[in-house]
Amino acid sequence: MVDDIPSRTGERIRVLHVDDDPDLAEITAEFLQREGLQVKVETTPSDALERIATEPVDCVVSDYQMTGMDGLQFLEAVRDAHPHLPFILFTGKGSEEIASEAISAGVTDYLQKEVGTDQYAVLANRIENSVNKHRTERELSENRRQLSTIFSNLPGGS
Repeated sequence: MVDDIPSRTGERIRVLHVDDDPDLAEITAEFLQREGLQVKVETTPSDALERIATEPVDCVVSDYQMTGMDGLQFLEAVRDAHPHLPFILFTGKGSEEIASEAISAGVTDYLQKEVGTDQYAVLANRIENSVNKHRTERELSENRRQLSTIFSNLPGGS
């Protein structure tokens, strides 16, 4: 088995995969784990929202067509609580219209499910890139905040 993929900072990448088809969810999780990611699975958006509220998650990977709410409605619910959490729509129901709506709604990335296993390496790469970008942006923001505090406390600072 491959070691867990660390991010640029060495932290493990925790993925929440949401798909209302338990078999497909487990297959996807298994392949992502082979790529070194730590993956939890939920089969309903409501259970996924509960998990996000109670456990640290670095990236959400969601199907589009699910019972109860679709992937875009789920994205909106995630964005309400976690506006910058990487969110990848991984769907078999692909169309330009859905991709356009997803981008407008603030999805981090969009990947259409395909036949075969190569797609999981692509998905793992996109997860890793999204999480590393998010962590870098968060770190940069924190560094700017700290510098601002330091400069404002200097004699003559404002």
